[in-house]
Amino acid sequence: MRRLCMFLCTALLMWSPAATALGVLSLKIDRVEHPAFGLANLSFDFPSDGRVSLSIGALRIADHRWRRLRLECAGGGFDAAVLRCERGVLRLPGVRESVRVDFALDMVARAGTLELSVATRGRIAIELFADGSARANVSALDLTLLREWVPGLASVSPGGRFDGVFNWRPSRDIELSGRLDGGHFGTRDGLQAAENLGVEVSIRLSPGVGGWDWQATLDWQDGAAYLHPFYVEAGIWARAHGDFSDGRLNVREAAISLEGVEQLAASAVIDFRAGSLVRAAVALANADLAVVGPKWVAPLVAPAAGDRLKFAGRVSGAMEFEHGELRALDAVFDEAGFSLAGGDGGPGLAFGPMSGHVPWRENRSTQASLHIGGGWWQKLALGAFDLDARIEGRAVRVDRLRIPVLDGALVFDDLSLNDGDVGWVGGGSLVVEPLSMPLLTEAIGLPSMSGVLSASIPGLRVSPGEVALDGAMVVSVFDGYLRATGLRLLEPFGVGSHLFADIEARHIDLAQLTETFSFGSISGFVDADIRALELVRWKPVGFAARIDSSPGHYRRRISQRAVQNISALGGAGAMAAIQRGILGFFDTFGYSRIGFGCELHAGVCEMDGIGKPGADGRFVIVSGGGIPALDVIGYNPRVDWPVLVDRLQRVIAGNTAAEVR
Repeated sequence: MRRLCMFLCTALLMWSPAATALGVLSLKIDRVEHPAFGLANLSFDFPSDGRVSLSIGALRIADHRWRRLRLECAGGGFDAAVLRCERGVLRLPGVRESVRVDFALDMVARAGTLELSVATRGRIAIELFADGSARANVSALDLTLLREWVPGLASVSPGGRFDGVFNWRPSRDIELSGRLDGGHFGTRDGLQAAENLGVEVSIRLSPGVGGWDWQATLDWQDGAAYLHPFYVEAGIWARAHGDFSDGRLNVREAAISLEGVEQLAASAVIDFRAGSLVRAAVALANADLAVVGPKWVAPLVAPAAGDRLKFAGRVSGAMEFEHGELRALDAVFDEAGFSLAGGDGGPGLAFGPMSGHVPWRENRSTQASLHIGGGWWQKLALGAFDLDARIEGRAVRVDRLRIPVLDGALVFDDLSLNDGDVGWVGGGSLVVEPLSMPLLTEAIGLPSMSGVLSASIPGLRVSPGEVALDGAMVVSVFDGYLRATGLRLLEPFGVGSHLFADIEARHIDLAQLTETFSFGSISGFVDADIRALELVRWKPVGFAARIDSSPGHYRRRISQRAVQNISALGGAGAMAAIQRGILGFFDTFGYSRIGFGCELHAGVCEMDGIGKPGADGRFVIVSGGGIPALDVIGYNPRVDWPVLVDRLQRVIAGNTAAEVR
């Protein structure tokens, strides 16, 4: 202000009578400079008709510049050392709406008033005082104007209305306090957005070395924002201080009040000219995972399954970022736990309580150590175990991990995972230490079965959404075994879980099998092959299965109840090839062979039996042998799979009213 007065007074002393004779007073000022703004090539014209015209060759506000500006005042003038503009119109290049300007500047008292307004989109009233200080009242300023006034902000499309007070004391400080209502912003890619923001803010700036020192408080009271990958709601309070110079905002320290966190502090450097986060650090103490987990952890570790993740316990830690990328992390867990529900909302995966330390550095190796008190996998309870891992950048190495399950364990060796461009990939080996089948079937709600389950998987491969096993899983059951190979799991805990496998069963004791499932009584042994088995959400949608009597000499008898149940599975077209009256005289019958096939595709089971089907499509399921002999014949080679499953469940439950013809 002092410099402006000096230039104006100098111009007045140089004013010549010749100018008066022409009826025009002209003032020219070469340059006015200030840390916050700058003016160059100013020219005032005062025609005798009472109008005032001001030309500005260049205007700078912060780092933004405009050229060739012109202010036309409908009324005003220069008299008694007071420069006035009434009903002025200022047009800015690239700005659609003109700015209404009214001012009165007393060159002797070095004081005055300035009012700026844009139609119904806000008003700024400024008072200039003799000591060089200034005060501005901002009323209902529409922040959409910033898209045009500050081109660098157009990419985030700010909006809302701001009311506040601005105080300027030269060589001392600048203060701004006010409230934003209905605030919003959004980027074109949709990764940064907010709506209905209600924020109270207070900022103080003081001249510093090469820039400004600042202090600020923020109280976010309304609205919500999406800052990829986080969705954040109002209820955050913060106090911070730092400095600003050369287009960089340095947040030396920020104390933040956040729901569920005892203490939270942060620091950061933001480059506004590049629109980037140069670096940042966040430290928190005693955070309640049940509160912060769904908001801040789930979007990072499992964004697609956030609604199925649950958290418990507490965590403390710190994170460091550079250029928007995570560079270092420390997490200390205290009785923490998490669970991931299955895709159908049923049991999935859970671990906890968990305590220990997980450090991570982008460019050097660290060692993580956790004690996990137990957990669940589907319906299986897991015992307590320790997890020790080497973390090398974006790779995790585990030499051995033993997780107790029932009376056995899952043992992983040489397990490695790497976070690459497509996500986490890796592998290792897996051994399933023998699990008791009676305990296992009881745990998962199946009828009790004798035997054990074991496996040796030399090649365990993991990729995003997929687990593949190169070895074989073997179940010793019913005096025989089941062997599964080619196992692949897609989205094992997702809503579209898939399992692929080939299964062979050998020498299965039918007496034990039928007794276990209350199917009647069949003595003998069978072999089975199930090729290209596909389960979706753990239910079969495709396979090619074949069951046949095992080779060898052994007793082969089938009870009347088993005959009825097999006939019931075939529906109205299945029958026993003997008269109803004769069937009633015997409890068991001899057979020479059992054979049955089902190829499931598109919800339909294409069935066949022993030998070639007859011309009418009928097929033999049980071929008679001995005295009395019995054949069971099926007449429906195509059966809807849901219907067949329903019949089997009713048979096992003992509720089938079988018809034998």
